[in-house]
Amino acid sequence: MLYQLYETQRSLMEPFSDFAQASAKLFSNSASPLGQAPMAQRISAAYDLFYRLGKDYEKPTFDIKTVNVDGVEVAIHERIYLDKPFCELRRFKRFSDDPATLTKLKNQPVVLIVAPLSGHYATLLRDTVRTMLQDHKVYITDWKNARLVPLSQGEFHLDDYVNYVQEFIRNLQAQYGNCHVVSVCQPTVPVLAAVSLMASRGEKTPLSMTMMGGPIDARSSPTAVNDLAAKRSYEWFENNVIYPVPNSFPGAGRRVYPGFLQYTGFVAMNPDRHMVSHYDYFKNLIKGDDASTEAHRKFYDEYNAVLDMDAHYYLETIRTVFQEYCLVNGTWDVRSTEGNLERVRPQDIKNTALFTVEGELDDISGAGQTQAAHGLCSAIAESDKLHLEAKGAGHYGIFSGRRWRDVVYPAVHSFILRSQKTMSAQAAPQAIIAAAVAVAPTEVPVGVPEAVPDNAPAAEATRSATGAAASMQHSDAEHATTTVTAAPKASPTTSRRSSRKG
Repeated sequence: MLYQLYETQRSLMEPFSDFAQASAKLFSNSASPLGQAPMAQRISAAYDLFYRLGKDYEKPTFDIKTVNVDGVEVAIHERIYLDKPFCELRRFKRFSDDPATLTKLKNQPVVLIVAPLSGHYATLLRDTVRTMLQDHKVYITDWKNARLVPLSQGEFHLDDYVNYVQEFIRNLQAQYGNCHVVSVCQPTVPVLAAVSLMASRGEKTPLSMTMMGGPIDARSSPTAVNDLAAKRSYEWFENNVIYPVPNSFPGAGRRVYPGFLQYTGFVAMNPDRHMVSHYDYFKNLIKGDDASTEAHRKFYDEYNAVLDMDAHYYLETIRTVFQEYCLVNGTWDVRSTEGNLERVRPQDIKNTALFTVEGELDDISGAGQTQAAHGLCSAIAESDKLHLEAKGAGHYGIFSGRRWRDVVYPAVHSFILRSQKTMSAQAAPQAIIAAAVAVAPTEVPVGVPEAVPDNAPAAEATRSATGAAASMQHSDAEHATTTVTAAPKASPTTSRRSSRKG
């Protein structure tokens, strides 16, 4: 019933929102008689703010048209490579008329980026994709909004997520011979499971796995969001945050964790910050500060766009990852596409290099949660393991913004090249970090977009009263301010499972 009430309210607001948008343009247009009225700028700003508060935020686009490859502008064509009921595998194909650049592009590694299915769209990793396109052939999982998937397509379980990842890897291996996998936040767990199952069957596994800020072992340095998922029972989540999709959508009747409920939880935890942010937006409209107002729009266009998650997947993730810790306890059985139960055994992975990345200030995935993958993957040679702690970076900073581009990405790229055997086999992991990391300036912008409002929502906004998605969400800690103080000029902390140094 709650979902139906929400949709009714949204439908009632839609004409008023459209009216506000048109009025804002009339009062801001100098050629319009209304634009000459007293206080026209203030009236326009008020209408614009009302429009943004009442509008329906649709799925954003990646909107990556070109990237710069060693000084050459390369065109990007985004297309769907594989279309599954609950996910599209997108390819960003690069084009150039420069022969030397084409040769370079052809020989670059293939990377599968597995985006989170935790409430926001894959476009949250726009900066990740754009940066990696400079040196890699890039594919990304673009998860679909469950309310748009008809019931005839069946249910979506955590097992299906794992099977999707395996299928995507096999497809890229069939086309290119092999690939590298990069997982950000929530998908680190199903990606590790997928590669483990492939290794146990004797299949070819990716050349490398890069895992960034994920809850491999949520017991390690538990954060507030981990505690929330652990303290509430499975039944509590099922009874309080799961609702059927209304009849107005293709997925009518599907049980989902609604995106609007998740978003409401975000805002309810810290309404004052949102109010200040919107008030500043209003003042900037009056002042004509186009840069600040555009930054506000970009941030909230992404932040307010949320998707529904199939109830089975959502609840199983809560129980498997955050309540029973099945992966680290060695008790996780995944049902294959053939219907067979298979035990997830990370210790069977041998031929895939492992790189884990954590942010020093990450308040979503605590210290050691991602690094725990090294202990689970005991058969991987120590020389093929690497861990990076990005100094001064929060959850967002390890995959987006200046710290991602200047600190994390160079290390990720070097590790991928080393795994691709294009670097010297003698290159030590510590040398990779030392050579790749460029320490950021004293004051560096962070977050997505880089020029976010000074008082945009902070990490506390993710810890919703409903609690349903908090344990699976991205932190907005680095949206709280435009700049942060950089760490002292030293390479990010690196470590191995053993006490030996590379």
